[in-house]
Amino acid sequence: MSGCQHGSVQTPERGSRAESLEASAKAPAHALARLRDRVRSKPGGALGWRVGVTVVGVAIVVGGIILLPLPGPGWLIIFAGLGVLATEYEWARRLLRFARAQVSRWTEWVKRQPRWIQGVVGLVGAAFLAAVFVLVYLVLY
Repeated sequence: MSGCQHGSVQTPERGSRAESLEASAKAPAHALARLRDRVRSKPGGALGWRVGVTVVGVAIVVGGIILLPLPGPGWLIIFAGLGVLATEYEWARRLLRFARAQVSRWTEWVKRQPRWIQGVVGLVGAAFLAAVFVLVYLVLY
């Protein structure tokens, strides 16, 4: 990597690959912000934007709820929908913050437990997933 050396740490030069990757990651967010500002500047645009965000966010949350009994990213999809709603609604922002805190709390609690308890938690999760499979099978067939 090219750049200046400060002790044993190298800092990248301007225009480096790392900076261009960082800039390209931020580009969609900036483009979306510009689009939002443009739409909101039109008469009725703010209401239209809010309605659009609501429809998209609720559709994503409902899709996640539908996928909950199936193996896969049901909760992740629900959190993504809440993230969309949180761009316009304070209640969604608070709910998303609360949900993240609870998931972090649960994860940290499980990490602190002995391996055998972690194994029991994993087995309970697997048993729940198996029960969902059986239930889905019985309902569909």
